[in-house]
Amino acid sequence: MGKISTFLLSAMMVVAIMGPAQALGFQEETNDYNQYSGEVVDESTNKPLVFATLAVEGTNISTISNTEGNFLLKIPKNVISQNVIVSFLGYKSKTVPLSQLSEEGNKISLEISVTQLSEININAPKDATALVRETMAHRDDNYFENSTLMTAFYRETIKKRRKNVSLSEAVVNIYKTPYDSNRDDAVELYKSRKSTDYSKLDTVALKLQGGPYNTLYVDIMKYPEYIFSPESMSNYKFWFDRSTRINDKLIYVIKFNQLESVLEPFYQGELFIDVENKILTNANFSLNITDRKKAAELFVRRKPARVNVWPTQVSYRVDYREKNGKWYYGYSSVTMEFKVDWEDKWFNSIYSMNAEMAITDWENNMTGELPRNRERIKKSIIMSDEATGFSDPDFWGEYNIIEPEKSIESAIKKIQRQLRRTERNSD
Repeated sequence: MGKISTFLLSAMMVVAIMGPAQALGFQEETNDYNQYSGEVVDESTNKPLVFATLAVEGTNISTISNTEGNFLLKIPKNVISQNVIVSFLGYKSKTVPLSQLSEEGNKISLEISVTQLSEININAPKDATALVRETMAHRDDNYFENSTLMTAFYRETIKKRRKNVSLSEAVVNIYKTPYDSNRDDAVELYKSRKSTDYSKLDTVALKLQGGPYNTLYVDIMKYPEYIFSPESMSNYKFWFDRSTRINDKLIYVIKFNQLESVLEPFYQGELFIDVENKILTNANFSLNITDRKKAAELFVRRKPARVNVWPTQVSYRVDYREKNGKWYYGYSSVTMEFKVDWEDKWFNSIYSMNAEMAITDWENNMTGELPRNRERIKKSIIMSDEATGFSDPDFWGEYNIIEPEKSIESAIKKIQRQLRRTERNSD
């Protein structure tokens, strides 16, 4: 279980924001794409829909909305007559022609998909545990059977209460092996940038170890050994909760929790399963942290002697997408909250860490070759140590990203202002 996410707490580290002269030398990007921005909302309540998927029909280009429902979509200019398919769990998918979108201010509303009660009783499975086992057994039939080269956007944030302490972003190449293969996926770092302000961290520096691998291992259909291995399945109880729809398909929601007799920390959450085809389309789950000492042992790799650190929340999400009848990993996130308690202080500190990754494009990897070891990023990577500063406004070029939240966007703008001042003072 500990492999899904690891947490590193080390002694105080002073990090200066890098000036423009220290940043990577980026190549000039040509503006051969159209950019569209807007928000996805509930049609009746106007509330934002978080992590809605926007996919360009006839291509492998996609993105998702952020936690405020906002999206940013970049599409090559030679793709002008296609549609954007907007989908969200429990809502009717909407097809929007690109010709109807403007560069910004687009508001896309989705209608709730109502499930008729009569549908629920047709060929309804009776045993939730058996359905989960059958879904896992059908993995090789329903998920990508070919090697793929995926482009993904990765973002990692650390906050002390509500203040951004560390922010890292990257475009990575994922060499995804077939779902029926025992070979691990490989990750190659393409572009990255970061900001770290340790002045807000009291006397400790928090770092997330593993980078994109933290999110990649949440792909439980590729890595079932981290949660639903044949041996660990007996540690859980499963039961039917409700039904919903996704892409106009009837989905059963199965809840699960570890048995009361199991003392080690396992997981609890929800699985969204296409009953007819035995496909896991989404999953939300969290670690049982009743025993905070055992939970802390899974994440805290190193800490000062006079500090106690324990998790108060560890949750995961994974979404899959469909292409030509086959499903593949599309998005995942890891959210962790920790308390840091110094023995000689009256008050403890609360830190939250979030990592998310979205597949924005992919192509078949016909040879199935993986990058050489020296070209891969290590599973022990700490992104905030590897990336450079926020200095180039055109850094991402035509690559799709997850639109930043307002708080993150404000932090980036503040960093860029500081860099400009540093550049002026050095002239």
